Amino acid sequence: MTSFDERLRTLSPERLKGIRRGIEKESLRVHPDGHLALTPHPAALGSALANPSITTDFSESQIELVTGAHRSVQAAIAELTQIHQFVYRSLAQAGDEQLWVSSMPSILPTDQDIPIGRYGTSNVGQAKSVYRIGLANRYGPRMQTISGIHYNWSLPGMSNEDYFSLIRNFRRQSFLLLLLFGASPAVCPSFVAGQAHGLDTLSDRTLYLPYATSLRMGRLGYQSDAQSSLSVSYNGLEGYGTSLQDALTRSYPPYQTIGIQGPEGDYRQLSTTLLQIENEFYGTIRPKRVIFPGERPLHALRERGVEYVEVRCMDLNPFLPVGIDDSTARFLDTFLLHCLLLDSPPDTPAEIAELARNQHRTASRGREPGLMLERQGQEVVLTDWAREIIHQCEPIAQALDAAQGGTSHLQAWQSALHALNHPETLPSARVLAALTQQHDKVYVDFVRERSAQTQKTLLDAPWDAEQQAHFEHMARESIQEQARIEAADTMPFEIYRREYLATKRLGTARKD
Repeated sequence: MTSFDERLRTLSPERLKGIRRGIEKESLRVHPDGHLALTPHPAALGSALANPSITTDFSESQIELVTGAHRSVQAAIAELTQIHQFVYRSLAQAGDEQLWVSSMPSILPTDQDIPIGRYGTSNVGQAKSVYRIGLANRYGPRMQTISGIHYNWSLPGMSNEDYFSLIRNFRRQSFLLLLLFGASPAVCPSFVAGQAHGLDTLSDRTLYLPYATSLRMGRLGYQSDAQSSLSVSYNGLEGYGTSLQDALTRSYPPYQTIGIQGPEGDYRQLSTTLLQIENEFYGTIRPKRVIFPGERPLHALRERGVEYVEVRCMDLNPFLPVGIDDSTARFLDTFLLHCLLLDSPPDTPAEIAELARNQHRTASRGREPGLMLERQGQEVVLTDWAREIIHQCEPIAQALDAAQGGTSHLQAWQSALHALNHPETLPSARVLAALTQQHDKVYVDFVRERSAQTQKTLLDAPWDAEQQAHFEHMARESIQEQARIEAADTMPFEIYRREYLATKRLGTARKD
């Protein structure tokens, strides 16, 4: 069997230079007092349907900023920063709204007042809205207002087997990312109004868990009883596709009860299956492939294979202007390579259940001294396992620096090791310390202050007319593109919905 060191030596500098990464970042629009902004997606930002850089996620109030794929970390962070600068300038010109810099939401209104994303009158636009109405009916709109960062990553020369090997190890080891980068240990009580939540009370305006790293990735976050019944295997594209197709085509009784349309013909969801579409499947990481217009994501994977992975477990860091920085991204590159190079035995249903328990334990208690996780049926101290992974990452960081020049990956590695050894410096610990020591234990006041500071930082940063013109042009083009899409539609929406969801559009299972 090839050793870890031998695999590392096979990664040429040319391949390491060819790593591509892109970033997607969600943020709620809020008023300075911390209440959710209920206004439509700002017209100055263009069409949420067609702007490639600025769209919305679940809610009209939830902006999603998207970079292209870049061969350098600096370029990815620079583009994300520029998109932020344009958004902040547009919001400032229109009124007093700003972006909420924490993953857990601001002060929320009642469920029915959380505005669901709207994408125009085209069939594809209506489908996006109906999908979100379905999410609200299935899981409640509050859960959907949680925001995060997705890190899209690829390495040249990877096969489907390589990507799924990486994914299996990522799922085994992603607890480390929750520990190092989780930044959501507290929440506004409005988020859990009327619900059982299991949180402790820090003050009458803040709920928390004392050792939590990421409530977003715990039981309060993207979880559902329906999806917990899925035991999706990541042992290869064929098995993964079969599992996903089953969830996309199997009717689920509670969703049958909701129905597709109400008595007045209003749509309640796209389908009554366990998953409406592929994107509804939650997970810490996904295999992905760029799709053609109108193509189903599963079909694209089956036809053309995995193109990149989407890391989905990263919180917004409220201490960083755009929620992520170069050091974090460089550690992610190092960590993903570690997941690729390590032996990756097949997963089993027992291990999948074990990993779910580890995720919940780390999300809610990750900084608890002596916390134990499960590893192949045995208990291990979280910090011991974390230290083992980080030490194995050192030669990878050195190889990346040798290929790309400088010492930045090794510095990112050293920062991770320092944070592990000094847990008070972890983002989740810093959040609790700041809101306790500086904001009278009020979560919303802490994030309001950080949001205002971030707004000022990005508005004060250098910005020129050429950059402004570029984003304004993109916004205008997106509005025109939406109009073209709407003008070209001739099919009634119900026929479009049925055809899009037809099983034949999911493609054919293929051997890896």
